[in-house]
Amino acid sequence: MTHESEPATETTTGTAHATTSAPTSAPATDPGADHGAEPGSGSARRRRPVADLALIALFAALIAACSLISIPLGFVPVPITLQTFAVLLAGAALGATRGFLAVLLYLAIGFIGLPVFAGGSAGLAVLALPSAGFLLSFPFAAWLAGFAVSRLSRRSAAGQAALVFVALIPASLLIYAAGIPVMSWLAGITLGQALVFNLAFVPLDLVKMALVAIVATAVHRAFPDLLPPRASREAPRSARRDARASA
Repeated sequence: MTHESEPATETTTGTAHATTSAPTSAPATDPGADHGAEPGSGSARRRRPVADLALIALFAALIAACSLISIPLGFVPVPITLQTFAVLLAGAALGATRGFLAVLLYLAIGFIGLPVFAGGSAGLAVLALPSAGFLLSFPFAAWLAGFAVSRLSRRSAAGQAALVFVALIPASLLIYAAGIPVMSWLAGITLGQALVFNLAFVPLDLVKMALVAIVATAVHRAFPDLLPPRASREAPRSARRDARASA
């Protein structure tokens, strides 16, 4: 403003003023022009919820599709499906919160009547089936899988897949811990019988966990920003430690 109000007494002086003031005024002419593509920009933050919703809906549909692949064994009152594969993959690929919400959305659309549960079943009547405990444990298993996988450090593909496999073990144990007692109660069998019956699923579940580890590792290597960087996840924790130390 001072430069514009002063009369230009010399041509060279006016030129110098124009030259020195140009760089300071250039950024103001196009605010945020280059920031729209940056991860921390306003437009990127606006796009992120839309992408999250799309991923949640996509994985809810994937779980529904995998649930329709049902193979009854006969000697066990719960059929073999790819539900657990899709549930664990949702958590491992999307992280704890989005994985939890994807499974919750899947359960919601099944409870309101869409035939997305095993064998094409739907509605609240599935809560009276022996598999109800397994079904209700799925959102929490997805959250636990996502929480564990998001804490892993980045390694080679083989090493990362092995770590993801190990990280999935608590989530799988949670499914069994919730499902077996409910099966015992609703199927009218002893807890020991329910435990023995479910031993038939262990080898298949280990195979599913291995597939989840491989697929999740491939997804994270193809889309490295799908999960937040480890440093950003640990930043709030270090900030809390610093606050306690300063106090």
